[in-house]
Amino acid sequence: MKLPFLTCLLFPVLLTAAPVAVQIIPGKGLTRGGQPYFIKGAGGTEHLEELAKRGGNSIRTWSTDGLGGILDNAQQHGLTVCAGIWLEPECDWFSYAKPEHCARQMERVTKAVREFREHPALLFWGLGNEQEGDGKNAAYWQQLNALAQMVHKEDPAHPTFTALAGMTAEKAAGMNEHAPHLDFAGINTYGALPGLREHLAKVKWTRPWAVTEYGPQGFWERPRAEWGAPFEQTSTEKAAVMRGSYQKAIAPGGDCWGGYAFLWGHKQEATATWFGLFTPEGESTASVDALEELWTGKPPANRAPDLAPLKLSVAKLKPGESFTATATATDPDKDTLTWHWSVCPESAGRDAKGQEKVPAPEAAAVVKSGEGTAAFHAPAKAGAWRVFLRVTDGKGHAATANAPFQVQK
Repeated sequence: MKLPFLTCLLFPVLLTAAPVAVQIIPGKGLTRGGQPYFIKGAGGTEHLEELAKRGGNSIRTWSTDGLGGILDNAQQHGLTVCAGIWLEPECDWFSYAKPEHCARQMERVTKAVREFREHPALLFWGLGNEQEGDGKNAAYWQQLNALAQMVHKEDPAHPTFTALAGMTAEKAAGMNEHAPHLDFAGINTYGALPGLREHLAKVKWTRPWAVTEYGPQGFWERPRAEWGAPFEQTSTEKAAVMRGSYQKAIAPGGDCWGGYAFLWGHKQEATATWFGLFTPEGESTASVDALEELWTGKPPANRAPDLAPLKLSVAKLKPGESFTATATATDPDKDTLTWHWSVCPESAGRDAKGQEKVPAPEAAAVVKSGEGTAAFHAPAKAGAWRVFLRVTDGKGHAATANAPFQVQK
């Protein structure tokens, strides 16, 4: 039995089949489908229903792997997709100085654009991610410019950009001189985000921009222990950093078209919790709460716990030596908290694809765990380790903290 009227009521998004044009209004930003559009986005393809519920409107990807399904899923949740197309790095087997290499890449990128350009969830084309090096390779910028011209011809409805590992004077000059057809710059930045507007003026970047990755201070920006392990901020500290950085750099708008928080999900990078806005178990952290308030102007009805930095009784130990960890957690909604303690090695190495492996917990190291404190035995294997703490509220939210320690033979 056909129910066309009911179907239209239940699934209006799915029936939209035409591409939605994104237009650049000089000095005023973007419109999408004729309406003003400011990016309230996050990088990643998980938890899309929650992203929409929290006030987000867009996701970012880094390649076209599985892009068709990602676009469909985003469309079902009323989200747009900033579609990344991976570009080759300058290396032994690819050079931007060789026309035949650039021609092969042009063919591959053109094919991707033609395949997905009609999708109604598409927002932008991201041409490469952090592959600009020091910004002095003119041939790289020239290839980007040629790719942008191709996209404008094949798909005039969706602007182009490249995502940079920060903006320097050399990168600004390279893009301005050799890539005028890129519509805007994507800037990946973490600890430096609060001062980004002043920095862009200093390096003479006057074209539009968006923050294509932002989040807590990166592990390369943090103080380190004597043995080199970086100190990670607690989830509470990360949320405060994200809130302040967003308000100073992104919220004022103007030539900034918005940003993508990193990462709407979780991944192992330095630790299992460093960049993820969600825990590996799927709970949201205080940074998600901060983003919801920034995007909607209202705090969430129920919030993640707050957690103070973790303290170890001693950080350099012999195998089997006893030590303790203490922390203080509170919940803004007075929810009952559950404490989860674990010990993991600092690193498990990388897999065949170069991705960090997730370290396995050392269960025998945890002697006694409880609210606010836990007792441990140092693992038998010498090396760098961490104590991890995850505090959950039973409502789908969590706070995280960890502290590094070293086992010495």
